[in-house]
Amino acid sequence: MTFEPIRLGVVGLGRAFVLMLPAFRADPRFRLVAAAEPRAESRSAFESDFGGKTYSDIKELCTDPRIEAVYIASPHEFHGDHAVLAAGAGKHLLVDKPLAINLSEGGRIITAARAGGVHLITGPSHSFDAPVKLAADIIESGEFGRLRMIQALNYTDFLYRPRRPEELSTASGGGVIFSQAVHQIDVVRLLAGSKATRLVAMTGNWDAARPTEGAFSALMQFESGTFATLTYSGYAHFDSDLWMNNISELGTQKPPAAYGNARRTLAQVPHPDEIALKTARTYMCETEGPRATEHEHFGPVIALCDHADLKLTPSGVEIFADTSRSFRAAPAPDRPRGGVLDALWGAVRADEEPIQTGEWGLASLEACQAILESARTGLPVGLKHQISVPSWKGTP
Repeated sequence: MTFEPIRLGVVGLGRAFVLMLPAFRADPRFRLVAAAEPRAESRSAFESDFGGKTYSDIKELCTDPRIEAVYIASPHEFHGDHAVLAAGAGKHLLVDKPLAINLSEGGRIITAARAGGVHLITGPSHSFDAPVKLAADIIESGEFGRLRMIQALNYTDFLYRPRRPEELSTASGGGVIFSQAVHQIDVVRLLAGSKATRLVAMTGNWDAARPTEGAFSALMQFESGTFATLTYSGYAHFDSDLWMNNISELGTQKPPAAYGNARRTLAQVPHPDEIALKTARTYMCETEGPRATEHEHFGPVIALCDHADLKLTPSGVEIFADTSRSFRAAPAPDRPRGGVLDALWGAVRADEEPIQTGEWGLASLEACQAILESARTGLPVGLKHQISVPSWKGTP
């Protein structure tokens, strides 16, 4: 079978790009042809690896006629400006989560994509994971009755991984809400199917040396009557991958000896050297890690239906029914982040709109903002920008 690969440009060659790079390399439907990045070393590495053109400024990249789609992998606070420039140049968009850090910027991106006649996908996020889709299909089938409640938990070392200053500033999109809560929100929204209506939350900001939210708990209510509890801590103590058969978020085996590495490494360097540690995790410095053997995941998620509880795992869904217990495997991963790239391919080559559109990303961003607002005021927050899973995807 012959096909014309999508010619892809990248904005930002940092950690987000490093995590997506194995997916791009494993999928012949995509060809990396250009990148915009301020660091000369990363630009040189990109040109050496891919033979593509690089630019120090996104404006120059957007004028490159070879580029069909742009992956926006720049820091959160720049998503708005960068996505609007690319959409204005007629480039399809894959904008890394979160869509933006405030609703006005998110709306500006959506408006620009509509005006430019281009597709806008928000991702990658864990709502693309195959076990999540499998669980959503089981719920939608009604096989085990109505979905009543969802519980999502995750405990990681997120806050103690190397960070730039803005990644520890909530106003700049730092902390766990914009980078991590958005994953859980995406997953529970996909499983629930219907619109979320309100949210109440509390957050934790407990380390003066890392002055941003490192933990939260939230309760979301949906039009269908389903409700979801979401809990996350990035304070690097308990590791919930222990509950996922020692499979890491990226689908790789997690050696027990790795426990404590984040805090241990950070404690060994002076504060200014944290920037160097962060740079070492970007493109040009870090080599690809071990290959994933399972699907990516975002901690334990359990969906409670009338006649069964569904536990999502890195390889499928465990079903705890009324009188029996069983397991349904998700298709084995044949390439990293296949769901994300399938969505981008379908949008660009077949004009097929995925679930995770700009509007979907805006709804998840609203829930992130609601977590912060509810924690600040102590009150529930009504949600006004929510959408349900589209009916053409098979979910009512």
